[in-house]
Amino acid sequence: MKIKIIDVLNTINHTNYKGDKLGEISEIIQLNPENTKQDILCWCSDKNKELLPLVKSGTIIISNKIEENYLNSNCNYIIVENPRRTFQEVLSKLFVEKIQAKISETARIDKSVKLGKIIFIGENVVIEKNCEIGDNTVIQHNTSIFKDTIIGKDVVIGANNTIGGIGFGYEKDENGDFQLIPHIGNVVLKDNVEIGNNTTIDRAVLGSTILEENVKIDNLVHIAHGVKIGRNSVIIANSMIAGSVKIGENTWVAPSASVLNQKSIGDNSLVGMGAVVLKDVGNNEVVAGSPAKFLKKI
Repeated sequence: MKIKIIDVLNTINHTNYKGDKLGEISEIIQLNPENTKQDILCWCSDKNKELLPLVKSGTIIISNKIEENYLNSNCNYIIVENPRRTFQEVLSKLFVEKIQAKISETARIDKSVKLGKIIFIGENVVIEKNCEIGDNTVIQHNTSIFKDTIIGKDVVIGANNTIGGIGFGYEKDENGDFQLIPHIGNVVLKDNVEIGNNTTIDRAVLGSTILEENVKIDNLVHIAHGVKIGRNSVIIANSMIAGSVKIGENTWVAPSASVLNQKSIGDNSLVGMGAVVLKDVGNNEVVAGSPAKFLKKI
């Protein structure tokens, strides 16, 4: 796949460009001083600017804070405010093949399901009764969507996920034996939610387990019954969010963190890697450790 540099420049916002606008890009690589190809694209963060004089070929996205003496006359430079964001934008708009609308023959979809427009449903997907799937949604192979689940627009769900299954809620009977508490709620995934692979999101006992707009869930995450995750929050690999936890907006839960049931994590907060959260976390707080302790305000 070849893209003309001028087409890249016409696609993105940039503050300046230095180099040959007639060139082409056929490959995306990491910043590499050993590269000898001219038709590559990469990006450089400000902290790695010392490498720039060593790079002799290609087109590089850099920030407008990098000084002229770091640049090489053999390279092309797309100068922007945020190189990483611009790199993501170029990849998404020009180099990633768009998934076409398709419902695989091996998918099993109940007749009561409401399907939106331009949907991709992969091999062996199961969607049970009374579900709703919004426009431009992608559900990858071997994922199960259990009854009454509501999925908004522009949602991406990876492979091997279980959405809306019964959670782990038991009560002892008069003989002291554990009996399952029926889960009669559902799961709601709002617009622009993205879920990786091998993740489980349980239905609520009553009401809904809710992921608000633009929530991003990594691989191998467990989200238990009745959890509510606020807009634009990120839950990363191997995290466990126990029942009825409330997570605010713009909050980051790092890999392998665990949050005890019924706890609350505020807006704009950060839960550190491997943290075990046993107490509520306020807005704009950083916590880490086991048990998690307050470190600082953001």
